[in-house]
Amino acid sequence: MYDTDKRKLLSALCHGSIFFSATLVSIGIPIAILLVSEDPVVKDNAKEALNFHINLWIYGAIFGVLTLILIGWLFLGILGIVNLIVPILAILHVFGNPDQPYRYPFIFRIL
Repeated sequence: MYDTDKRKLLSALCHGSIFFSATLVSIGIPIAILLVSEDPVVKDNAKEALNFHINLWIYGAIFGVLTLILIGWLFLGILGIVNLIVPILAILHVFGNPDQPYRYPFIFRIL
């Protein structure tokens, strides 16, 4: 079996890395964990965190373009709120149920 505390920590690191999204280190954390971990739940959480990063970048680019036509400010505000709240929910889920990977709602799963 896999160590539950290690599973919680690594999964929380994957989801918490989004709080460093202004740096490239943020996406490096789940990539590194995906490459070194052998735990399937941790790997699933790392993939989900990577998908969330990619989705935020895509939505940010789209809303940034929309900002040029003055409607995007609202969407950028909503995206900022989502960027804060959803990873917190993921971390709470990981600590509450470490044997099940968290699935972000409303994202495209590329990985």
